[in-house]
Amino acid sequence: MSPDSPAGDEMAVADFRPGEIVLEIPARTEYVSLVRVVVAAAAEIEPDMDSDRIEDLRVAVSEAATNAIEAHDLHGVSDRVRIQCNLADEEVAVVVHDQGMGFEPDEVPQLPEPDTPERLLHESGLGVHLMQMLADESEISATETGTDVRLVVYSSKRRRKGDALPEEI
Repeated sequence: MSPDSPAGDEMAVADFRPGEIVLEIPARTEYVSLVRVVVAAAAEIEPDMDSDRIEDLRVAVSEAATNAIEAHDLHGVSDRVRIQCNLADEEVAVVVHDQGMGFEPDEVPQLPEPDTPERLLHESGLGVHLMQMLADESEISATETGTDVRLVVYSSKRRRKGDALPEEI
């Protein structure tokens, strides 16, 4: 923790668990590639994590980190974006935390299907949908003080065991 870190960072240290990597980045898009590399490297530690699932996690986390950076920029927040990557039994869970003003995920407008001509009129807006599609679990918790995006990808071993995936429930 740096001396100029916000007071809320003590909580992150107190909540630290074995198997967890905590990365704090400046709210600048140049750091998204670093987040992708760190999360992918962490996921590769799980021996039963397929490379396709690692790539899905990389894309989903990239979307979450980009959204967090945009939230900081939009609301003039200079604090860092925090990414927590937890290597648990047969899964990798990532939480991306920003300190923007938060939003209601259910109020994100529906966009035209990606393969329709109308979709070309929208430059962005697929991030939340992509995260939900690529992760086995996704949860967005928003308050006035920020947003936590939690993404979980299961290992192939867990999938082979027949654990019900969210789409199957």
